[in-house]
Order: sequence, then C-alpha cells, then structure tokens
Amino acid sequence: MSEWLPIAGHGLVGDLRTCALVGIDATIDWFCAGRFDSASVFGSLLDPDAGSWTMEPVDGATSTHQFYLPDSTILITRLLTEEGVAEVQDFMPVLRPDDPDHRQRLVRRVVGVRGTTTVRTRLAARPDYGRVTPEIEETDDGLLITGDGVRLGLTTSADLEVDGGDVHAEVRVATGDVVTFVLEVLDPDDPDSRPEAGAHDPDVLLARTATFWREWLSQSTYTGRWREMVHRSALTLKLLTHEPTGAIIAAPTTSLPEEIGGPRNWDYRYVWIRDAAFSLYALLKLGFTDEAARFMEWLSKRMGEATHDVDDLGPLRVAYDIDGKIPEETELEHLRGHRDSQPVRVGNAATGQLQLDIYGELIDSVYLFNKYGPGISHDAWTDLCRVLEWVMANWERKDAGMWEIRDEPQAHTTSRLMCWVAVERMMRTARQRGLPGDVSAWSKVRDDIYARIQEHSWDAEVGAYMQSEGSDTVDAGVLLMPMVKFVAPHDPRFVSTLKVIEERLVSDSLVFRYDLGEATDGVDGAEGTFSLCSFWYVEALTRVGRLDEARLALEKMFTYANHLGLFAEQVGLTGEQLGNFPQAFTHLSLISAATNLDGRLG
Repeated sequence: MSEWLPIAGHGLVGDLRTCALVGIDATIDWFCAGRFDSASVFGSLLDPDAGSWTMEPVDGATSTHQFYLPDSTILITRLLTEEGVAEVQDFMPVLRPDDPDHRQRLVRRVVGVRGTTTVRTRLAARPDYGRVTPEIEETDDGLLITGDGVRLGLTTSADLEVDGGDVHAEVRVATGDVVTFVLEVLDPDDPDSRPEAGAHDPDVLLARTATFWREWLSQSTYTGRWREMVHRSALTLKLLTHEPTGAIIAAPTTSLPEEIGGPRNWDYRYVWIRDAAFSLYALLKLGFTDEAARFMEWLSKRMGEATHDVDDLGPLRVAYDIDGKIPEETELEHLRGHRDSQPVRVGNAATGQLQLDIYGELIDSVYLFNKYGPGISHDAWTDLCRVLEWVMANWERKDAGMWEIRDEPQAHTTSRLMCWVAVERMMRTARQRGLPGDVSAWSKVRDDIYARIQEHSWDAEVGAYMQSEGSDTVDAGVLLMPMVKFVAPHDPRFVSTLKVIEERLVSDSLVFRYDLGEATDGVDGAEGTFSLCSFWYVEALTRVGRLDEARLALEKMFTYANHLGLFAEQVGLTGEQLGNFPQAFTHLSLISAATNLDGRLG
C-alpha cells in the first residue's frame, strides 16, 4: 500500500474541541490534542514520520469499508480478512452539551464480527508536528506519554509493549469479542495527572455519545429529498464548532494541497469571518439556533474589540484563532507535506490582507440571526453601526478579494457587492426592529455602490459582470448576486453573466473560481474546481428556474463526495478531493443548494 492515503480516504471524529482524521485503513493520521489549532500529535497526513496510530490485520486485509453509525459521528472501519471480519469503532466521547466535566478522549474499540482476526496496533505519538519523540512511562493503570507539554494517558485491557517512543500491541478477536483502547488528553499543567483505567466504561461512552449526536440532529427541520447528505453536512459543521467559545473553524487540517506537489497549501484551522457567517446561515436554515447564538456571542466579542483601535485594514480581520487572536503564518520546513507538497504552513498570512467582502457576509449573518433568532443586543448594534461607518468610508478601496489573492489589490466586484449587502442589511435591520441609525445617509451609500457595480463591473461586450473593474476575467463569486438580492434572478444582465460563467468556468457541473489562465493571483501552480462554487452554481440554476439542470448538477456533485459524504475544498481533474478536508464552506453551500432546490421542486 502507498505511504499516502488519498485526502478523500478519511473519516472525521471529534469532540467539539478538536478532531481526528481516520483513514480507510483504520489509521489515525491527523490529531491535534486539546484544540483544533494545537500542534499535531499524529501528523502522518503531512509526513509519514510525524506520528500515527495504526490498526491493521496481521495477515493483511482483503478489503476495508468505512461508515458512520447512523445519525452520529461514530466512525466504523471494517477490516475484511481471509480469516474473519473485525471492526474498529472510533469516536471522541461527547456526553452532554456544555459538559463542565468534559474529558478529551480518543476511543478505539476493536470488535470481532465474524471468524477470528488478529489485529496489530502501533501508537506513535509525535508531538509538535513530529519534532518530538515522547517519553513513555508505565503506571499502575496504563501508559503515560509526555513530550513538548503534551500529556497523554493510554489505557487498555490488551498487553502493551513499549519500543522507544512507540507503543505496540496485538489483539485476537473472535465473534463478539471487544478490546478497547482509550487515549486521554491529560492536563498538561498538572504533573500528577495519570491515566485511569477505571474511569472509562467504553460501552457507556459509546451509547451516550451516540445519544448526544442523535438528539442534536433531531432538532433539524429538514425533511427533504437529500436528507442523508444534508444531515451529514450538518454533523460536519457541528464537528467544526468549538463548543467552549462558539467559534466555527474553516477546516480541521492544514496544508492539504490544492494541487498535488504544488505550493497552494494553507492552514484553515481558524475562524474565517466569511466561512463562519455562511455557516451561521446554513445552521439557521436547518433550525440549529443554539449554535448560531453561540457564534454570535463570539462574533460580538470581536466587534467589541475591533471598534476601539482601527488601523488601515479596518475594524475586523479576515481570520482569527478560536480565542480571537490573529494567527501569524510560518512554514514547517521539516515536514515533507502531503504527497510531498510543500510548503507546510501554520497560521495564515491572509490575516494581513484587506478583504472588504467580509463585512457584507458578517452583517448579512447578523441580519438573518436578528430575523430568525432572538435578536441583536444594543451593544452589538452599536458596534455594528461603527463597523458600517468604516465600510461606508472605505468601500471604494482595492483589496485582495474573497479569494484572498496574494497579488496586487484590485477593485473586486464581489467586494463591492458585499459592501452593498452590508449597508442594505443594516437598513433592513434598523427598519424591522426600529433601531437607531442614519438610514437616509446609508441609503445614499448603498445606491452609490449599486451604481458603481452596474457602471464599472459590467462589461457589455462580454455580457457579464467581471471579476474586477476593467478586468477580462469572470469570477464565480458573482453567482451570489441573486442570492443576496442585488439583482433579480431573471435580470438580463445576470442571465447573460450566468451564460458566460458556464462557457468559461463550468466543466460538467464543476465550477472554477475564476479563469486562472487569464488572471494572476500571486501564487504559482494550478488548482481544481471549487466545490463551494459548484453548489453556488446549483443555486443559481435554481433561482433562474432551470430546475432539471439544477437537480442534475446537484446529483453530479454528490458523486464527488467521499465514501462518507464528506467534501474537501476542491475537485481535481480526475475527480480527486483536493485542499483541506473536510471543508466547512463546501458543506454549508451544499445545505443551502439542497434546501433551496427542495423548496422550488415542492
């Protein structure tokens, strides 16, 4: 077998604080202990020597299969051998919402299904992105694994063997046998913390975790045609939520390449204002108001902090870490990168960019929360008014755009569009709630932005709204125009733009962000089609009334999901998943496209 599993060859488990990726071969090859953006403990997703936790039949598997326990995030990998069938059941226990006694644990249950199977496991923790080989100490109840401030406790009924920084075991399971391994993340600041074998009843942990996820999912109001795909997307968005703070991250991985062997490798383990705002919309769409309210609390803190000391980049940044701090970008030169795709990056330099569109997505999400949720507070409204003042004074500036180009700033159409959304939604919110604001002044700026887009972003010769003023490139971001109510779906200009996008950017339902051959974005290499844009295309077809085409495009997109219904950021030429995985942006746009098409189909 290749030393690299495909990006799509993974499932996701998590505890609303961090996640682990489990390969189709039952290997955990990505896990950051404590929280999403911590240094990895298992990192072989990015370098075979950066740590992993394998489970494999001694005599080799004839095949493997992977699925989720229905309506949960409990992942089951079936190992089929010539002697029998065994399952590896992986999950991170979540016992109740906002559990003050939460303990972070990776639970791996090896279950005999048929015949008799011998399974070999190797736990090779490598903290600090593979730079540290840990010390392993035997205790009364198990093993204590420490290194670089990480403390892990391993308990099991199996016999363990320690070899340097690795832990080995072999277990033989006949039909009905169960052997459980529990890896607990211990308090790094408590030198007395130790593994406790009696603290876990694996059967109870499994049952209560399954109940938690099923009860959470039962709140969904969606009963449409694509329930399985929509609910898997909802569960994925929930897994990318940091429960203690309400933050919603963009993806649980870093530096999975947009082109194998290329340099388009970014760290997405942070809160992108844009992604999280769209996530809030998707969650509200399905009836998950608690998650929306928690994210609004997180967002309100950022707005409160932002309006006190505003620099040239504006009151908000593009991305934050879970705590609301700005992550700086560095490169990990010691890692090979996934399938030798370098560099491997930690942090993200996009935080130093001006991206004006985030204000529209932010304020639109507040408008929706105010409309469908309990309403905005006085302090949050006051902060929003200050943010809007800055937007109205700066909307004409050139910026990096919603695709975060690392090249010269441009007058991006989508940035102007979302500035229009920011002003227009503030006007709606003020009128709906009777909130204070200079609506007449806001109205003038809104109209100025509208006129600017119609006069300078529209190219009559091409018959399309272009990527930026004066450019000869089209951009899939303008598919948002009818979705945000800037134009009517049947407006001749939008219908013509959709036709041009289909000619230039659409490849059998798959959609590129922009014409990379014609536009420069400051980064070498190519990229695949952008799955977010592909779902936007489905929604655009829906809104213009091309329902049969929309339905076919949506069904085609579903075929690009992995075996568990998960999507990365992009789809490559041969259908492979590319980019960080799974990607919140992709799953939230799936929810939006499916629910809107369902509504139109009746």
